[in-house]
Amino acid sequence: MEWFKSLNWAAVIEWLNTFVADLSPLLAAVGVPEEYRPLATFGILYLGVTVVVLLFALLLLKIFRKPKQPEPGVEQTGGEVDDSPRGEEVATVEPGPAVELKEEPKEEPKEEKTPELEPTSGLFERFKRGLSMTQSSLVGRVDSLLRGRAVIDEDLIEELEEILITADLGMPTTQQLIKSIEVSRAKGELVSPDQVRQLLMEELKKILMFDSKPLDVTSASPFVIMVVGVNGVGKTTTIGKLANQFAQSGKKVILGAGDTFRAAAAEQLQIWADRAEVEVICHTEGADPGAVAFDAAKAAVARKADILLLDTAGRLHTKVNLMEELKKIRRVLDREIPGAPHEVLLVLDATTGQNALTQAKLFNQAVPLDGIVLTKLDGTAKGGIVVAIAAEMQVPVRFVGIGEQLEDLRPFDAEMFVSVLFDNNQSD
Repeated sequence: MEWFKSLNWAAVIEWLNTFVADLSPLLAAVGVPEEYRPLATFGILYLGVTVVVLLFALLLLKIFRKPKQPEPGVEQTGGEVDDSPRGEEVATVEPGPAVELKEEPKEEPKEEKTPELEPTSGLFERFKRGLSMTQSSLVGRVDSLLRGRAVIDEDLIEELEEILITADLGMPTTQQLIKSIEVSRAKGELVSPDQVRQLLMEELKKILMFDSKPLDVTSASPFVIMVVGVNGVGKTTTIGKLANQFAQSGKKVILGAGDTFRAAAAEQLQIWADRAEVEVICHTEGADPGAVAFDAAKAAVARKADILLLDTAGRLHTKVNLMEELKKIRRVLDREIPGAPHEVLLVLDATTGQNALTQAKLFNQAVPLDGIVLTKLDGTAKGGIVVAIAAEMQVPVRFVGIGEQLEDLRPFDAEMFVSVLFDNNQSD
Protein backbone atom coordinates (compact mmCIF):
# COMPACT_ATOMS: atom_id res chain seq x y z
CA MET A 1 0.00 0.00 0.00
CA GLU A 2 3.04 2.31 -0.11
CA TRP A 3 2.12 3.45 -3.60
CA PHE A 4 -1.27 4.55 -2.26
CA LYS A 5 0.29 6.67 0.52
CA SER A 6 2.79 8.28 -1.85
CA LEU A 7 0.06 9.23 -4.32
CA ASN A 8 -0.03 12.98 -5.18
CA TRP A 9 -3.65 13.70 -4.30
CA ALA A 10 -3.41 17.35 -5.36
CA ALA A 11 -2.54 16.20 -8.89
CA VAL A 12 -5.39 13.69 -8.85
CA ILE A 13 -7.93 16.34 -7.80
CA GLU A 14 -6.62 18.71 -10.45
CA TRP A 15 -6.99 15.97 -13.10
CA LEU A 16 -10.57 15.28 -11.99
CA ASN A 17 -11.46 18.98 -12.20
CA THR A 18 -10.01 19.11 -15.70
CA PHE A 19 -11.97 15.96 -16.66
CA VAL A 20 -15.21 17.52 -15.34
CA ALA A 21 -14.54 20.76 -17.21
CA ASP A 22 -13.84 18.91 -20.49
CA LEU A 23 -16.90 16.68 -20.17
CA SER A 24 -19.38 19.42 -19.15
CA PRO A 25 -19.87 20.79 -22.72
CA LEU A 26 -20.66 17.27 -23.96
CA LEU A 27 -23.20 16.74 -21.18
CA ALA A 28 -24.74 20.13 -21.90
CA ALA A 29 -25.05 19.19 -25.57
CA VAL A 30 -27.12 16.09 -24.70
CA GLY A 31 -29.42 18.11 -22.39
CA VAL A 32 -28.06 17.29 -18.88
CA PRO A 33 -29.02 20.13 -16.44
CA GLU A 34 -26.07 22.12 -15.03
CA GLU A 35 -26.64 21.05 -11.41
CA TYR A 36 -26.43 17.33 -12.41
CA ARG A 37 -23.36 17.58 -14.65
CA PRO A 38 -20.71 16.93 -11.93
CA LEU A 39 -22.71 13.89 -10.74
CA ALA A 40 -23.07 12.57 -14.30
CA THR A 41 -19.35 13.10 -14.90
CA PHE A 42 -18.38 11.06 -11.85
CA GLY A 43 -20.88 8.37 -12.87
CA ILE A 44 -19.22 8.04 -16.28
CA LEU A 45 -15.81 7.96 -14.64
CA TYR A 46 -16.97 5.24 -12.21
CA LEU A 47 -18.36 3.15 -15.04
CA GLY A 48 -15.14 3.46 -17.02
CA VAL A 49 -12.99 2.43 -14.04
CA THR A 50 -15.30 -0.55 -13.36
CA VAL A 51 -14.97 -1.78 -16.95
CA VAL A 52 -11.17 -1.49 -16.83
CA VAL A 53 -11.02 -3.44 -13.55
CA LEU A 54 -13.26 -6.21 -14.92
CA LEU A 55 -11.17 -6.54 -18.07
CA PHE A 56 -8.03 -6.72 -15.95
CA ALA A 57 -9.57 -9.41 -13.74
CA LEU A 58 -10.57 -11.49 -16.77
CA LEU A 59 -7.07 -11.18 -18.16
CA LEU A 60 -5.57 -12.44 -14.90
CA LEU A 61 -8.05 -15.31 -14.77
CA LYS A 62 -7.13 -16.39 -18.29
CA ILE A 63 -3.42 -16.27 -17.50
CA PHE A 64 -3.62 -18.28 -14.29
CA ARG A 65 -6.02 -20.88 -15.75
CA LYS A 66 -3.75 -21.63 -18.69
CA PRO A 67 -3.08 -25.41 -18.68
CA LYS A 68 0.41 -26.57 -17.98
CA GLN A 69 2.32 -27.87 -20.94
CA PRO A 70 3.41 -31.51 -20.66
CA GLU A 71 7.09 -32.12 -20.14
CA PRO A 72 9.06 -33.08 -23.27
CA GLY A 73 9.18 -36.82 -23.85
CA VAL A 74 6.27 -37.64 -21.56
CA GLU A 75 2.79 -38.29 -22.99
CA GLN A 76 -0.28 -37.94 -20.83
CA THR A 77 -2.37 -41.00 -21.70
CA GLY A 78 -4.56 -41.56 -18.67
CA GLY A 79 -1.75 -42.96 -16.47
CA GLU A 80 -0.38 -45.36 -19.09
CA VAL A 81 3.30 -45.48 -20.02
CA ASP A 82 4.29 -45.35 -23.67
CA ASP A 83 6.33 -48.51 -24.25
CA SER A 84 7.24 -47.81 -27.88
CA PRO A 85 11.03 -48.08 -28.53
CA ARG A 86 12.16 -44.51 -29.24
CA GLY A 87 15.46 -44.51 -27.37
CA GLU A 88 14.21 -41.89 -24.92
CA GLU A 89 14.42 -42.02 -21.17
CA VAL A 90 11.15 -42.71 -19.50
CA ALA A 91 10.64 -41.29 -16.05
CA THR A 92 9.55 -43.83 -13.46
CA VAL A 93 7.56 -43.16 -10.34
CA GLU A 94 8.65 -44.65 -7.06
CA PRO A 95 5.77 -46.40 -5.33
CA GLY A 96 4.75 -44.64 -2.16
CA PRO A 97 2.33 -45.54 0.60
CA ALA A 98 0.49 -42.22 0.46
CA VAL A 99 -0.47 -42.31 -3.23
CA GLU A 100 -2.25 -45.15 -5.00
CA LEU A 101 -2.01 -45.04 -8.77
CA LYS A 102 -4.95 -46.58 -10.61
CA GLU A 103 -5.00 -47.26 -14.28
CA GLU A 104 -8.08 -45.87 -15.99
CA PRO A 105 -10.10 -48.52 -17.81
CA LYS A 106 -9.74 -48.53 -21.55
CA GLU A 107 -12.81 -47.85 -23.61
CA GLU A 108 -13.66 -50.83 -25.77
CA PRO A 109 -14.56 -49.99 -29.37
CA LYS A 110 -18.32 -49.85 -29.81
CA GLU A 111 -19.84 -52.51 -31.99
CA GLU A 112 -23.19 -52.34 -33.66
CA LYS A 113 -25.35 -55.10 -32.29
CA THR A 114 -28.79 -56.29 -33.17
CA PRO A 115 -31.07 -55.50 -30.20
CA GLU A 116 -31.72 -58.56 -28.11
CA LEU A 117 -35.27 -59.81 -27.93
CA GLU A 118 -37.03 -59.25 -24.66
CA PRO A 119 -37.33 -62.46 -22.62
CA THR A 120 -40.70 -64.10 -23.08
CA SER A 121 -41.40 -64.01 -19.35
CA GLY A 122 -40.82 -60.24 -19.18
CA LEU A 123 -42.99 -59.63 -22.24
CA PHE A 124 -45.76 -61.79 -20.77
CA GLU A 125 -45.73 -59.74 -17.55
CA ARG A 126 -45.85 -56.51 -19.56
CA PHE A 127 -48.89 -57.79 -21.45
CA LYS A 128 -50.50 -58.80 -18.17
CA ARG A 129 -50.21 -55.27 -16.82
CA GLY A 130 -51.37 -53.72 -20.09
CA LEU A 131 -54.38 -55.99 -20.53
CA SER A 132 -55.52 -56.12 -16.91
CA MET A 133 -58.65 -54.05 -17.57
CA THR A 134 -59.63 -56.12 -20.61
CA GLN A 135 -59.00 -59.36 -18.70
CA SER A 136 -61.20 -58.20 -15.86
CA SER A 137 -64.07 -57.15 -18.12
CA LEU A 138 -64.00 -60.26 -20.30
CA VAL A 139 -62.46 -63.38 -18.78
CA GLY A 140 -62.94 -62.19 -15.22
CA ARG A 141 -66.70 -61.99 -15.78
CA VAL A 142 -66.72 -65.32 -17.65
CA ASP A 143 -64.97 -67.00 -14.71
CA SER A 144 -67.45 -65.46 -12.28
CA LEU A 145 -70.30 -66.82 -14.39
CA LEU A 146 -68.86 -70.34 -14.62
CA ARG A 147 -67.81 -70.52 -10.98
CA GLY A 148 -70.14 -72.79 -9.03
CA ARG A 149 -72.17 -73.91 -12.08
CA ALA A 150 -72.62 -77.65 -12.39
CA VAL A 151 -74.32 -77.87 -15.78
CA ILE A 152 -74.28 -76.03 -19.10
CA ASP A 153 -77.86 -74.87 -19.66
CA GLU A 154 -79.58 -72.24 -21.75
CA ASP A 155 -79.39 -69.64 -18.96
CA LEU A 156 -75.61 -69.99 -18.75
CA ILE A 157 -75.21 -69.65 -22.52
CA GLU A 158 -77.47 -66.60 -22.59
CA GLU A 159 -75.52 -64.85 -19.83
CA LEU A 160 -72.25 -65.75 -21.54
CA GLU A 161 -73.50 -64.18 -24.78
CA GLU A 162 -74.26 -60.92 -22.95
CA ILE A 163 -70.76 -60.83 -21.43
CA LEU A 164 -69.10 -61.32 -24.84
CA ILE A 165 -71.17 -58.58 -26.48
CA THR A 166 -70.51 -56.03 -23.72
CA ALA A 167 -66.77 -56.84 -23.89
CA ASP A 168 -66.82 -55.41 -27.45
CA LEU A 169 -66.41 -58.66 -29.33
CA GLY A 170 -69.36 -57.52 -31.41
CA MET A 171 -72.50 -59.39 -32.39
CA PRO A 172 -71.12 -61.43 -35.36
CA THR A 173 -68.10 -62.64 -33.39
CA THR A 174 -70.20 -63.38 -30.31
CA GLN A 175 -72.68 -65.40 -32.36
CA GLN A 176 -69.80 -67.35 -33.90
CA LEU A 177 -68.45 -68.24 -30.43
CA ILE A 178 -71.87 -69.10 -29.00
CA LYS A 179 -72.60 -71.33 -31.99
CA SER A 180 -69.37 -73.27 -31.36
CA ILE A 181 -70.40 -73.80 -27.74
CA GLU A 182 -73.89 -74.96 -28.68
CA VAL A 183 -72.59 -77.37 -31.33
CA SER A 184 -70.09 -78.89 -28.90
CA ARG A 185 -72.76 -79.18 -26.22
CA ALA A 186 -75.11 -80.93 -28.65
CA LYS A 187 -72.36 -83.43 -29.49
CA GLY A 188 -71.83 -84.12 -25.79
CA GLU A 189 -68.29 -82.72 -25.89
CA LEU A 190 -68.97 -80.13 -23.15
CA VAL A 191 -69.60 -81.79 -19.82
CA SER A 192 -68.51 -79.11 -17.35
CA PRO A 193 -68.35 -75.29 -17.32
CA ASP A 194 -64.54 -75.50 -17.20
CA GLN A 195 -64.63 -77.01 -20.68
CA VAL A 196 -66.55 -73.95 -21.86
CA ARG A 197 -63.63 -71.80 -20.77
CA GLN A 198 -61.17 -74.02 -22.64
CA LEU A 199 -63.31 -73.96 -25.78
CA LEU A 200 -63.45 -70.14 -25.69
CA MET A 201 -59.64 -70.00 -25.55
CA GLU A 202 -59.28 -72.29 -28.55
CA GLU A 203 -61.86 -70.43 -30.63
CA LEU A 204 -60.33 -67.03 -29.90
CA LYS A 205 -56.89 -68.30 -30.93
CA LYS A 206 -58.33 -69.58 -34.22
CA ILE A 207 -59.88 -66.18 -34.95
CA LEU A 208 -56.74 -64.20 -34.11
CA MET A 209 -54.25 -66.51 -35.81
CA PHE A 210 -55.91 -66.64 -39.25
CA ASP A 211 -52.90 -64.73 -40.64
CA SER A 212 -50.17 -64.95 -38.06
CA LYS A 213 -47.27 -64.19 -40.43
CA PRO A 214 -45.17 -61.30 -39.05
CA LEU A 215 -44.63 -58.13 -41.05
CA ASP A 216 -41.76 -58.79 -43.49
CA VAL A 217 -40.10 -55.47 -44.32
CA THR A 218 -37.38 -57.21 -46.36
CA SER A 219 -39.75 -58.25 -49.14
CA ALA A 220 -39.14 -54.95 -50.98
CA SER A 221 -36.53 -52.20 -50.96
CA PRO A 222 -37.50 -49.60 -50.04
CA PHE A 223 -40.43 -51.14 -48.14
CA VAL A 224 -43.14 -48.47 -48.05
CA ILE A 225 -45.55 -48.31 -45.10
CA MET A 226 -48.46 -45.88 -45.42
CA VAL A 227 -50.04 -45.02 -42.05
CA VAL A 228 -53.68 -43.88 -41.94
CA GLY A 229 -56.32 -43.19 -39.31
CA VAL A 230 -58.62 -40.56 -37.82
CA ASN A 231 -57.44 -37.63 -35.69
CA GLY A 232 -56.19 -38.35 -32.21
CA VAL A 233 -55.52 -42.09 -32.44
CA GLY A 234 -51.73 -41.71 -32.17
CA LYS A 235 -50.53 -42.04 -35.79
CA THR A 236 -47.48 -39.81 -35.43
CA THR A 237 -46.45 -41.39 -32.14
CA THR A 238 -46.86 -44.84 -33.66
CA ILE A 239 -44.70 -43.87 -36.65
CA GLY A 240 -42.02 -42.54 -34.31
CA LYS A 241 -41.96 -45.75 -32.26
CA LEU A 242 -41.88 -47.92 -35.39
CA ALA A 243 -39.05 -45.82 -36.85
CA ASN A 244 -37.08 -46.26 -33.65
CA GLN A 245 -37.61 -50.05 -33.65
CA PHE A 246 -36.60 -50.40 -37.30
CA ALA A 247 -33.56 -48.15 -36.86
CA GLN A 248 -32.46 -50.11 -33.78
CA SER A 249 -32.56 -53.29 -35.86
CA GLY A 250 -30.12 -51.74 -38.35
CA LYS A 251 -32.57 -50.54 -41.01
CA LYS A 252 -32.15 -47.23 -42.84
CA VAL A 253 -35.45 -45.42 -42.33
CA ILE A 254 -36.92 -42.30 -43.94
CA LEU A 255 -40.09 -40.62 -42.70
CA GLY A 256 -42.51 -38.71 -44.91
CA ALA A 257 -44.49 -35.91 -43.21
CA GLY A 258 -47.66 -36.31 -45.27
CA ASP A 259 -49.86 -34.69 -42.60
CA THR A 260 -49.68 -31.14 -43.95
CA PHE A 261 -53.01 -29.98 -42.50
CA ARG A 262 -52.56 -30.32 -38.75
CA ALA A 263 -50.60 -27.48 -37.18
CA ALA A 264 -47.11 -28.54 -36.05
CA ALA A 265 -47.59 -32.12 -37.31
CA ALA A 266 -44.31 -32.01 -39.23
CA GLU A 267 -42.51 -30.58 -36.18
CA GLN A 268 -43.86 -33.39 -34.01
CA LEU A 269 -42.67 -35.96 -36.54
CA GLN A 270 -39.26 -34.24 -36.66
CA ILE A 271 -38.91 -34.70 -32.90
CA TRP A 272 -39.49 -38.44 -33.29
CA ALA A 273 -37.08 -38.53 -36.24
CA ASP A 274 -34.39 -36.89 -34.11
CA ARG A 275 -34.91 -39.45 -31.34
CA ALA A 276 -34.65 -42.35 -33.77
CA GLU A 277 -31.82 -40.62 -35.69
CA VAL A 278 -33.60 -40.95 -39.02
CA GLU A 279 -34.34 -38.48 -41.81
CA VAL A 280 -37.72 -36.84 -42.43
CA ILE A 281 -39.00 -35.39 -45.71
CA CYS A 282 -41.47 -32.54 -45.20
CA HIS A 283 -43.06 -29.56 -46.97
CA THR A 284 -44.60 -26.39 -45.62
CA GLU A 285 -47.91 -26.50 -43.76
CA GLY A 286 -50.85 -26.76 -46.15
CA ALA A 287 -48.81 -28.28 -48.97
CA ASP A 288 -50.18 -31.03 -51.22
CA PRO A 289 -49.78 -34.41 -49.43
CA GLY A 290 -49.32 -36.07 -52.82
CA ALA A 291 -46.25 -33.89 -53.41
CA VAL A 292 -44.83 -34.96 -50.05
CA ALA A 293 -45.42 -38.62 -50.98
CA PHE A 294 -43.69 -38.03 -54.32
CA ASP A 295 -40.60 -36.40 -52.75
CA ALA A 296 -40.42 -38.98 -49.94
CA ALA A 297 -40.53 -41.84 -52.45
CA LYS A 298 -37.83 -40.21 -54.58
CA ALA A 299 -35.63 -39.67 -51.52
CA ALA A 300 -36.10 -43.25 -50.31
CA VAL A 301 -34.98 -44.63 -53.67
CA ALA A 302 -32.09 -42.20 -54.15
CA ARG A 303 -30.71 -42.74 -50.64
CA LYS A 304 -31.19 -46.50 -50.71
CA ALA A 305 -33.44 -46.54 -47.67
CA ASP A 306 -34.74 -49.85 -46.38
CA ILE A 307 -38.05 -48.49 -45.11
CA LEU A 308 -40.20 -45.45 -45.91
CA LEU A 309 -42.84 -44.61 -43.29
CA LEU A 310 -45.38 -42.13 -44.67
CA ASP A 311 -47.62 -40.20 -42.29
CA THR A 312 -51.00 -38.96 -43.54
CA ALA A 313 -53.40 -36.35 -42.26
CA GLY A 314 -55.94 -37.50 -39.70
CA ARG A 315 -59.33 -37.54 -41.33
CA LEU A 316 -62.85 -38.50 -40.41
CA HIS A 317 -63.76 -41.74 -42.08
CA THR A 318 -67.09 -40.15 -43.10
CA LYS A 319 -65.46 -37.40 -45.24
CA VAL A 320 -65.52 -38.67 -48.82
CA ASN A 321 -63.17 -36.03 -50.29
CA LEU A 322 -60.49 -36.72 -47.71
CA MET A 323 -60.76 -40.45 -48.22
CA GLU A 324 -60.35 -39.84 -51.97
CA GLU A 325 -57.10 -38.06 -51.20
CA LEU A 326 -55.74 -41.27 -49.65
CA LYS A 327 -56.37 -43.01 -52.97
CA LYS A 328 -54.38 -40.28 -54.74
CA ILE A 329 -51.43 -40.69 -52.34
CA ARG A 330 -51.51 -44.43 -52.94
CA ARG A 331 -51.40 -43.88 -56.72
CA VAL A 332 -48.42 -41.50 -56.38
CA LEU A 333 -46.47 -44.03 -54.34
CA ASP A 334 -47.24 -46.86 -56.76
CA ARG A 335 -46.12 -44.74 -59.71
CA GLU A 336 -42.75 -43.91 -58.13
CA ILE A 337 -42.13 -47.29 -56.45
CA PRO A 338 -44.02 -50.06 -58.26
CA GLY A 339 -46.04 -52.10 -55.78
CA ALA A 340 -45.98 -49.41 -53.09
CA PRO A 341 -47.32 -49.00 -50.54
CA HIS A 342 -46.38 -52.50 -49.50
CA GLU A 343 -48.25 -52.14 -46.21
CA VAL A 344 -51.17 -49.86 -45.36
CA LEU A 345 -51.41 -49.68 -41.58
CA LEU A 346 -54.56 -48.35 -39.95
CA VAL A 347 -54.04 -46.94 -36.44
CA LEU A 348 -57.06 -47.39 -34.16
CA ASP A 349 -57.74 -46.25 -30.61
CA ALA A 350 -58.84 -49.31 -28.61
CA THR A 351 -60.81 -47.16 -26.16
CA THR A 352 -63.35 -46.32 -28.88
CA GLY A 353 -64.63 -49.92 -28.95
CA GLN A 354 -67.04 -50.74 -31.77
CA ASN A 355 -66.42 -47.34 -33.40
CA ALA A 356 -62.90 -48.57 -34.18
CA LEU A 357 -64.43 -51.43 -36.17
CA THR A 358 -66.57 -48.97 -38.13
CA GLN A 359 -63.47 -46.90 -38.93
CA ALA A 360 -61.63 -49.99 -40.12
CA LYS A 361 -64.42 -50.96 -42.52
CA LEU A 362 -64.64 -47.48 -44.12
CA PHE A 363 -60.88 -47.02 -44.43
CA ASN A 364 -60.65 -50.47 -45.98
CA GLN A 365 -63.06 -49.34 -48.70
CA ALA A 366 -60.84 -46.36 -49.58
CA VAL A 367 -57.42 -48.00 -49.36
CA PRO A 368 -57.32 -51.77 -48.83
CA LEU A 369 -55.75 -52.36 -45.43
CA ASP A 370 -52.87 -54.73 -44.81
CA GLY A 371 -52.63 -54.41 -41.06
CA ILE A 372 -53.97 -52.79 -37.90
CA VAL A 373 -52.16 -50.97 -35.09
CA LEU A 374 -54.29 -50.88 -31.96
CA THR A 375 -53.16 -48.18 -29.51
CA LYS A 376 -54.11 -47.45 -25.88
CA LEU A 377 -54.99 -51.08 -25.21
CA ASP A 378 -53.67 -50.66 -21.67
CA GLY A 379 -56.24 -47.95 -20.83
CA THR A 380 -59.47 -49.70 -21.73
CA ALA A 381 -61.73 -52.60 -20.84
CA LYS A 382 -62.70 -52.84 -24.52
CA GLY A 383 -59.80 -55.03 -25.63
CA GLY A 384 -62.27 -57.48 -27.13
CA ILE A 385 -62.29 -55.19 -30.16
CA VAL A 386 -59.05 -56.95 -31.22
CA VAL A 387 -61.05 -60.14 -31.74
CA ALA A 388 -63.92 -58.34 -33.48
CA ILE A 389 -61.58 -56.66 -35.99
CA ALA A 390 -59.74 -59.88 -36.77
CA ALA A 391 -62.99 -61.85 -37.16
CA GLU A 392 -64.95 -59.35 -39.27
CA MET A 393 -62.19 -57.64 -41.24
CA GLN A 394 -59.85 -60.55 -41.88
CA VAL A 395 -57.02 -58.02 -41.48
CA PRO A 396 -54.17 -58.96 -39.13
CA VAL A 397 -53.43 -56.89 -36.04
CA ARG A 398 -49.73 -56.05 -36.51
CA PHE A 399 -48.93 -54.03 -33.39
CA VAL A 400 -50.60 -53.17 -30.09
CA GLY A 401 -49.86 -50.33 -27.69
CA ILE A 402 -49.80 -51.57 -24.10
CA GLY A 403 -48.21 -48.56 -22.42
CA GLU A 404 -46.68 -45.11 -22.85
CA GLN A 405 -43.04 -46.16 -23.10
CA LEU A 406 -41.11 -46.45 -26.35
CA GLU A 407 -40.94 -50.24 -26.08
CA ASP A 408 -44.65 -50.60 -25.28
CA LEU A 409 -45.64 -50.72 -28.95
CA ARG A 410 -45.29 -54.46 -29.45
CA PRO A 411 -45.76 -56.83 -32.40
CA PHE A 412 -49.08 -58.55 -31.81
CA ASP A 413 -48.80 -62.15 -30.62
CA ALA A 414 -52.21 -63.83 -30.82
CA GLU A 415 -51.27 -66.82 -28.69
CA MET A 416 -49.76 -64.65 -25.97
CA PHE A 417 -52.76 -62.31 -26.10
CA VAL A 418 -55.19 -65.14 -25.38
CA SER A 419 -52.88 -66.71 -22.79
CA VAL A 420 -52.70 -63.40 -20.90
CA LEU A 421 -56.45 -62.94 -20.96
CA PHE A 422 -57.10 -66.43 -19.58
CA ASP A 423 -54.20 -66.42 -17.13
CA ASN A 424 -55.49 -67.44 -13.68
CA ASN A 425 -52.73 -65.50 -11.89
CA GLN A 426 -53.66 -61.97 -13.01
CA SER A 427 -52.47 -59.32 -10.64
CA ASP A 428 -55.05 -56.97 -9.17
